[in-house]
Amino acid sequence: MPEPAHAAWLLGAALAASVAGMGWLALAMRVHAQQVWGTAVPPSTAKALRILGVLGLLAALALCLAADHASMAVLVWVMTLAGAAFTVAFTLAWRARWLGVLAPWVRACGARR
Repeated sequence: MPEPAHAAWLLGAALAASVAGMGWLALAMRVHAQQVWGTAVPPSTAKALRILGVLGLLAALALCLAADHASMAVLVWVMTLAGAAFTVAFTLAWRARWLGVLAPWVRACGARR
């Protein structure tokens, strides 16, 4: 088991990965892409965003497993998923364009207004 300071960094990184993963999954949806960029993303970009979302959530799980034993790590991972979903949902409701930071290459695809 890592030392407490190291575990805190791992859990912070897991939370960041969860937020990024949930954000990418949200941006892959037509409605949320329109909120952020004013237009839907092409299907290939949506697929890439979904893959990034899944990889982000799996990275968060791996970081949680590196920080603690399996039973506690899974519990913490589920809590990071809930916190990340809450964060992304409120960001979409309040300042949707802020999520565009997670996919800066979409602007190059002509999805910006």
